[in-house]
Amino acid sequence: MPVMTRRDFLYQASTITAAAVGSTQALLAQARAQAKPLNLKITDLKTFIVNRGGTNGSNYVFVKIYTNQGLSGLGEGSVTSKEATVAAAIEEHKRYLVGKDPTDIEMHWQAMYRWPRWRGGPILNSAISAVEIALWDILGQALGQPIWKLLGGKARERVQMYVHAGGSGPQAYAQSWLQAKQEGWTGCKAAFITTHNDVVEPMSSVTEGIANLKAVREAVGPDFRICIDLHGIATPTMAVDFCRRAEEYRPFFVEEATQIEDLDELAHLRSSTRIPLATGERLFTKYGFAPICQRHLVDYVQPDVVHCGGILEMKKIATIAEAYRIELAPHNPQSEVSTLASLHVDFCTPNFAIQEITHRGNEQYWKDLFYGGGITYTKGFALPPDRPGLGVDLDEKVAAQRPYKPHTRQQLRFPDGGIADH
Repeated sequence: MPVMTRRDFLYQASTITAAAVGSTQALLAQARAQAKPLNLKITDLKTFIVNRGGTNGSNYVFVKIYTNQGLSGLGEGSVTSKEATVAAAIEEHKRYLVGKDPTDIEMHWQAMYRWPRWRGGPILNSAISAVEIALWDILGQALGQPIWKLLGGKARERVQMYVHAGGSGPQAYAQSWLQAKQEGWTGCKAAFITTHNDVVEPMSSVTEGIANLKAVREAVGPDFRICIDLHGIATPTMAVDFCRRAEEYRPFFVEEATQIEDLDELAHLRSSTRIPLATGERLFTKYGFAPICQRHLVDYVQPDVVHCGGILEMKKIATIAEAYRIELAPHNPQSEVSTLASLHVDFCTPNFAIQEITHRGNEQYWKDLFYGGGITYTKGFALPPDRPGLGVDLDEKVAAQRPYKPHTRQQLRFPDGGIADH
């Protein structure tokens, strides 16, 4: 059997990437041609930072793009504790976008990403993602079609969802997860690994996490999807220890068990456990995901549509993953805008597996903030969005009543006072 050289490997990867990009570009070109007679032009761009409320409440960053035909598109670029910075980065695109045709989505993405020269990172890519989602919203409304139809149509009839559940100690974990199951959900996620007063104690954090996991599995039964998010907190030693001890409880996946700077740390964990692994919420664009897929380091990629580059970029990432038989499980702790943008990709993606949501579709906060539709959930699944474009709009008056308030993320330390990851 011939040995694959590095050149052969890179050539194969570039061929797969080019095929993914080509297919999505063709679909976008067809949609643009249909919208051309409308002679749409961008007239304005406006950002909104909306506070969640409560003590140290998080903020959400939205953008609306307005056109000469009365259509406006809505996007999101929320980055926790950096919301004002993201809003400023979104505003930077106004001088480029005004006067342009909003349906030239691929052209605008390339211009926003490549012309500034300083590429990448959570701020710049989230700003691009927010704008890109809003442009898709405009295109879908202009054509009277939900976005998933413009991306190739349905690959499934419904989308598997999972929600968040937690607790403080095994009994509380078991009760919380059992309640979610009784509500009709078929999967949940939690960190399991513990911290106390923002302190990570490596040995007890893992031991307590496994006790929580054991209680949950016993409460929900053998088939309920248990998703675990270590959230980058674990050291490499903690990650291996946790995953090996968690194997008997058959989690659906363990997410972000390693940090993103060194892929060989992920490779080391991969070789040390049989548990399915997932990562990707802090990776950006197709370029960040390609080497992980090529090396089969995870079973699930988790791009976040409001960070990774937007709707079309997440579709490209999914297509690259599909070529390596890796499944898509998008990250999504944000608002209904992020959820809908994710669902439009999920419905038209063959290798989609499961979709995260942090709220369960019944919170009055979101009902007041958005209008125009919503998401229909049934028995743990989401049904296809049926409204043109994204399917939801922001009530600007309500948004103005929830102004920005600085938010500080949790600041973890080890028992000796050293800084811990998060």
